[in-house]
Amino acid sequence: MKLKQVVTGQKLMAIANNITKKHTNLELSIQISLSGLSFSILNRDSNTILVFKVYNFEKNLNPIEVLDQLKQLFAKETVLQGQFANIVIIHDNDLSTLVPQELFNESHLADYLKFNSKILKSDFIAYDTIALNNSVNVYVPYININNYIYDKFGAFTFKHVSTILIDSILQLEKESNTNNMYVNVGDNHFEIVVVSNSNLQLYNRFSFHTKEDFIYYLLFTAEQLNLNPEHLNLVLLGAITKENDLYHIAYKYIRNITFGARKETYKYLGSQPSKYSNFTLLNSF
Repeated sequence: MKLKQVVTGQKLMAIANNITKKHTNLELSIQISLSGLSFSILNRDSNTILVFKVYNFEKNLNPIEVLDQLKQLFAKETVLQGQFANIVIIHDNDLSTLVPQELFNESHLADYLKFNSKILKSDFIAYDTIALNNSVNVYVPYININNYIYDKFGAFTFKHVSTILIDSILQLEKESNTNNMYVNVGDNHFEIVVVSNSNLQLYNRFSFHTKEDFIYYLLFTAEQLNLNPEHLNLVLLGAITKENDLYHIAYKYIRNITFGARKETYKYLGSQPSKYSNFTLLNSF
C-alpha cells in the first residue's frame, strides 16, 4: 500500500544535503498511528523547522503494516537518513488512561488499562508523567516501532499523543479562569480536553465516521459536564477548517468557536502549517 502524501516541506534537496552531513543540532519527531505517519525535523540552533510532512494511509493498518510503511519512509526520504541529536516517537492510539499521581503504582499498569482498553497479556505497557496535572498517563506503545527505532538510532524518547496534547493545553491554560473545551481533530477520531480554571476536567478520545457522530459526542460531553452550549468556549485544533462540514455542524449548536494556536517560536523553511494544525507533532520538541 502506498503512502498518500498530504503536506510537504520545500527545498528538500538542499535540506537533505545539510542533514546528511551529520549535524548534531537536528531533532526528529515522528508521530505514528494506524491511519498515518507524520514527521518533522528541527534545527535547534536556528530554531527552524526544516522539514514537515504528513502521510495518510488509504485505510487503517495494523502495527505490522505500519512498521512496513515506516521502513519505506526511511528508505525513501533522504532527509531521514542523517544523524539526530534527539528523536521523539509519538504513539497515537486509544490505548491510554490517566491515573492520579497519588494513586499510581507501577506494578499495576495493566490493571489501570483493562477497564477501558482491550489489551493483551503480551502487550508492553508504558507511562508518562504529566506534572501540570499531577497525573500519570498509562498506555500501550507500538513496541515493534520502538524496537525498530532503537535498532536504527539507539536511545530515543517516546510518549503517548495524549500526554503531549494535555500538557500543551494546560500550558496554554495556566492563567485561565474560564471553561474551555479543546477538540483536536484527526482523520477518523478526535480528542476532547476540557479545562476549567486552568485545571483538567476531562480527557477522552472518540472515533467518528460522520459529522453527526462528531456533534453527538461533543454535545454529549458538554451535557455530562453541565456545560451549556450557548456559553461553551470551543477551541478547535488539528485537521479542521471553517470550510469543513465538522465546523459547520458544530457552529449550529455552539456559537463560541475559535481556532487554537501552538505556543511556539519556530521559523519554518518552506510552507508553514496553520497555527492550530498538527498540534501534537509540532509541540513535541
